Amino acid sequence: MKRLGERIKRKRESLHMQLNELARKVGISSSALSQIEKAKAFPSVLTLKSIADSLYTTVGELIGENEILTKNPLVKFNKKSFVERNDSGATLYLLSNHGNGKQMETFLVEFEKGASSEGIMKIHPGQEFCFVLNGKIEFTLDDKSYILEKHDSFYFNSASHHLARNISQGNSQVIWIITPPEG
Repeated sequence: MKRLGERIKRKRESLHMQLNELARKVGISSSALSQIEKAKAFPSVLTLKSIADSLYTTVGELIGENEILTKNPLVKFNKKSFVERNDSGATLYLLSNHGNGKQMETFLVEFEKGASSEGIMKIHPGQEFCFVLNGKIEFTLDDKSYILEKHDSFYFNSASHHLARNISQGNSQVIWIITPPEG
């Protein structure tokens, strides 16, 4: 966690951005951001994504995945990185190591019965692609709903309001790929 805070501070300072300016862009208090940078608090995945977007970088870069990439581009499934679990029962895992200039972030979202992506994925500039590995997902894009079953895929503009919800009788798994912010 200490290294995360150090990376955020280093990236912010490299952009000549004041702490209060980044906090305002992210929508948190300056004291909360200061605690994150000093490793006294850990941001939610939404806050971390917002910090990354505001710093024109990726979550992967902030959590140090680019340091791993130079050593090994392979991520074994049993070595995937846990990112967050929301209150509804959806768990987000990072599936790739990252380097500077990467074009996408790859995730596995595991949904328990009835779980949704609320709080895990948010509206942002870019594009997203989802592939259902198993289960059945109701995907709402703006005001329209789509039903995705095993091996169905979905490609959309990330600036649209979007929500995925598991409607199968068991767990569902979705590969979720997003384009990081440009900068």
